[in-house]
Amino acid sequence: MTQTVAVLGTGKIGEALLSGMIRAGWPAAHLLVTARRPERARELTERYGVEAVSNEDAAKRADTLILAVKPQDMGRLLDELTHHVTPDRLVISAAAGITTTFIEERLAPDTPVVRVMPNTPVLVDEGMSVISAGSHATGDHLAHAEEIFGGVGKTLRVPESQQDAATALSGSGPAYFYFLVEAMTDAGILLGLPRAQAHDLIVQAAIGAAVMLRDSGEHPVKLREAVTSPAGTTISAIRELENHGVRAALIAAMEAARDRSRELASGNG
Repeated sequence: MTQTVAVLGTGKIGEALLSGMIRAGWPAAHLLVTARRPERARELTERYGVEAVSNEDAAKRADTLILAVKPQDMGRLLDELTHHVTPDRLVISAAAGITTTFIEERLAPDTPVVRVMPNTPVLVDEGMSVISAGSHATGDHLAHAEEIFGGVGKTLRVPESQQDAATALSGSGPAYFYFLVEAMTDAGILLGLPRAQAHDLIVQAAIGAAVMLRDSGEHPVKLREAVTSPAGTTISAIRELENHGVRAALIAAMEAARDRSRELASGNG
C-alpha cells in the first residue's frame, strides 16, 4: 500500500473504490482523484483527504491508474494519457465493454492493462468484480487489482473472452433482482398488502435467500425443494412461473445483455 493509486473519473463507482481503499488501510496521501467538475473535486478532497489532480498529473505521478469513466468517455481520456503513461505503470479499466486491446493500442507498448467489471453493490461493500489480464499484465498485476477491488466485495478472475458473459450475469445482475422485487411488490399490493409491508417482506426474503445460497453450500434446487411441499402454495407458484416461461425469459435476457456487451466492445455503441 506504499504505491500511489489514482482514480480517474471519480463518480459513484470510483468513489466507492476510493472509500473502500481507505477503509482497507490505504493512506490518503497515496491516493489521487480526478473529476470533471471542480466542485466534485473539492467535495472528494474534503470528504476523504485525498488530492484532486488533473488526468495528466495523475498519469505522471501514480503507479496505478484506475480508469472509472463511462465507456463513451474512454477514448477521450486515453488521448489525454497517451504521452504520459509509461510501461512501468499499471492501468486498470472499470468501464463496461472496453477491451484491454482498445486501451493497449492507445498507450505505450508493453503497458500492463487489467480489465475489471464491478457491479453497483460495491457501493455497500458487497460487490462482485470480475478481473481479466491484458496482454502484458502479470499475476502480480492481477493480485494488485484484487487487493484494490477486494475492499468493496469479492473478486473473480476470468479470461477476457468471458467478460461479456460475466457482464450479463454479474454486472447487470443487480438490475434483474430489482426488477423481480418491483414485480413481487406489485403482486403483494394486488394481494392486499400495503406497499411498505410488501416491500419489507420481499427484501428480507431476498436477503435471507442470498445468505443461505452463500453460506449453506447447497445447490439452489435443494434449497427450493426445501420450501416446496407437495400440493402446497410454493409448487403452485412455481408451476405458474414455468407456464409463463420465466426461466426461458431470464436466459434470453442474459443472452441479450451479453450480445450488447459484445457490441459495445466492438465499438458499435
